[in-house]
Amino acid sequence: MSTTEDTKRPGRRQQDPEGTRRNIIEVASNEFALNGLAGARIDEIAEKTRASKRMIYYYFGDKEGLYVSALENAYRVVREGEAELDIESLPPLEGLRRLVGFTFDHHSEHEDFIRMVMIENIHSGRYMERSPALRAVNEAAIARIGSIYTKGVAEGVFRDGLDPLEIHWQISALCFFNVSNRATFSHLFGRDMGSAQNQATLRQNAIDMVFRYLAKPEYI
Repeated sequence: MSTTEDTKRPGRRQQDPEGTRRNIIEVASNEFALNGLAGARIDEIAEKTRASKRMIYYYFGDKEGLYVSALENAYRVVREGEAELDIESLPPLEGLRRLVGFTFDHHSEHEDFIRMVMIENIHSGRYMERSPALRAVNEAAIARIGSIYTKGVAEGVFRDGLDPLEIHWQISALCFFNVSNRATFSHLFGRDMGSAQNQATLRQNAIDMVFRYLAKPEYI
C-alpha cells in the first residue's frame, strides 16, 4: 500500500471515523446496486470515498463484509423512516394508510435499495445470514404492523385472523414491484409507469388494496 493512499484525506478520516464509515457505505451501496456483489470493486469504491482501501478493509474486513454492512444500512433506513411515522398512536385505518404510502414513496425514491434486495435474492439471501442485526431490525417492522393490526381488530375495523407477516408481505409486494418492474412494464405495454400521474394513481391503488384487504366490509 502506498504512502499516498494510506494518507489520503487523513484529517477528515481521523476526526470523523463514523462519517467516513457512512461515506464508504453510501458509495458502496451505489456500486453494489449498479454492479452486484461480484462486479463491484473495492478500488472503485475507495476512489469515490474519503478512505483508502486499507481503511475500508479495516472497517469491514473484506468486500463481502462491506456488502453485508450496506444491506444492514439499507434496511435500517427504511425501518427508521417507518418508526418516525409513529403509526401506533394513530387510529388504525389512518395508520395503515400512512404506512403503505410511506413504503410506496420510500421504495420509489430509493431504487438502490430495491436493486440490493434483488441482488441478495439472486444470492438466495445467504449473506443476510451473517447479520443478526438484519433480522432484529426487520422484526421491528412486523411488530409495528402487529400492533396496529391488533388495535384495529380490537376496535372492530379490521378483519380477524390475518397474519402481520403476510400483511407486510402484501405491502412490500405492491410497493417493490412498482420499482423492480417499472422499466419492463413500461416498455412492454407502451405506458410510462414512472410518470408523475401514473405514480400517483399506483400509490393510491396500493393504499386502497391493502385497506380493502384488512378492513371489514362496512368500513370499505
